[in-house]
Amino acid sequence: MNHHTLKATCTTVHLGGFSCNLPPALVINSGDSIEVETYTGFKIYQESPEAFLTPELVEICQHLPPERIVGPGSHLLTGPIYIREAQPGDVLEIQLEEISPRLAMGFNAIRTGWGALPQQFSESRLRFIPLDLEKNIAEFPLNSGIKIPLKPFFGILGVATPETQRSSIPPGIYGGNLDNPELQAGSRLFLPIFVPGALFSIGDGHSAQGEGEVNVTAIETSMNGKIKLILHKNILLTSPLAETPSDIITMGFAETLDLAFESALKQMIDVLEQFFGLEAEEAYVLCSLAANFRITQVVNHPQKGVHGMISKSILGFPLKSLLDHKVVTGL
Repeated sequence: MNHHTLKATCTTVHLGGFSCNLPPALVINSGDSIEVETYTGFKIYQESPEAFLTPELVEICQHLPPERIVGPGSHLLTGPIYIREAQPGDVLEIQLEEISPRLAMGFNAIRTGWGALPQQFSESRLRFIPLDLEKNIAEFPLNSGIKIPLKPFFGILGVATPETQRSSIPPGIYGGNLDNPELQAGSRLFLPIFVPGALFSIGDGHSAQGEGEVNVTAIETSMNGKIKLILHKNILLTSPLAETPSDIITMGFAETLDLAFESALKQMIDVLEQFFGLEAEEAYVLCSLAANFRITQVVNHPQKGVHGMISKSILGFPLKSLLDHKVVTGL
């Protein structure tokens, strides 16, 4: 197992989406760890205060090669990372070991025509929000006394699909713009793989976000992280699956919240069947008794997101991971 450092530069980032044709920014073996750097704010850097900018970000914004602009989204992603021996049908595990803001400044933006209430809040607004990294809070509005705890995570964790251009805006079975605030340091995400090497990319750092992300953005923040990527063979997975220190998380995506909820529920039933040997009806009842379903986001058109959570403590393995449990029990 090796350790790598992946800086964000004009040759290691891409903008707006995913592509199976992008050359890898890094090639690794399963089990390798990576110190990764991500930036945000590509499309608003000219309106940004000095505290938000670094020479590296300005260089990217001014000189990013056209071939690394692969979709209509505004997200600047670091990658892709190629994992040797990864093939379609395999599963990629992303262990999120450390996540921390790159700078003591983030932004929030309202975009015309977007958000949960686009008619009521129709004018674009851009706000920069200082971060107190020592106290681990952001005060908003400034001088209001309202203090928001910082809970940093990466909004986008995704793999490429056979498409040459796929927008970074909607999430899907490939991961992508999940915007799930549960995916903080100490959690693990499992994604199906669709192309050789997986071509994993990461970015869209958020220092704090409410579930729903109702005005389109969180506290968008350039973010550093330490991750480990592990390849799994012979495990069936058709949708993103996550594990925190306390919960198993399934995710559903659809054009309506009703359908997204239905998808997250069906994924939870499938997990309880596949990994714990429950009958489908038993799993359905258990979800009614013990699972919690939450709105992840309502703004990443056309896919809204709902995630389901069930405590590992009631399932009898509070200290073991999901896939370790399957291996140990032989399910």
